[in-house]
Amino acid sequence: MANEEELEKICQKIVKLDPKMRSARIINSRGHLVAGGMKKGLMSLESQKQDEMMFMELALRVRMRREFDSEFGQVHFSMSYRDKVIVMSFPLANDDVLLISAEKDLDFGKIPFKILKIAKPLKDVMKTF
Repeated sequence: MANEEELEKICQKIVKLDPKMRSARIINSRGHLVAGGMKKGLMSLESQKQDEMMFMELALRVRMRREFDSEFGQVHFSMSYRDKVIVMSFPLANDDVLLISAEKDLDFGKIPFKILKIAKPLKDVMKTF
């Protein structure tokens, strides 16, 4: 089982993949931040209260996507290309999720697959905090 310190290291490793990365966060199945955060020197685009609501909504969305696994296969990641930022989510074990944000000009054809390799151990061993 990964402890909080190990999870923080994984988040930092992901943020360091590319200078255009903004944040890497691990959210538990109840929508609470477990590890990670914004890259040093950057401000979040949303308030803390909005973060909390986004985390809860994301946790629910990850669980709901599993409804179609038998028809389409397992979700490995989802991505939203927004006006101000790219947001990616990676389902982990126990309905936990890795939430990534990046600048819009990130190479989103390659980075998600690098993140999948880094996060692979968390898909099998992470326990909800």
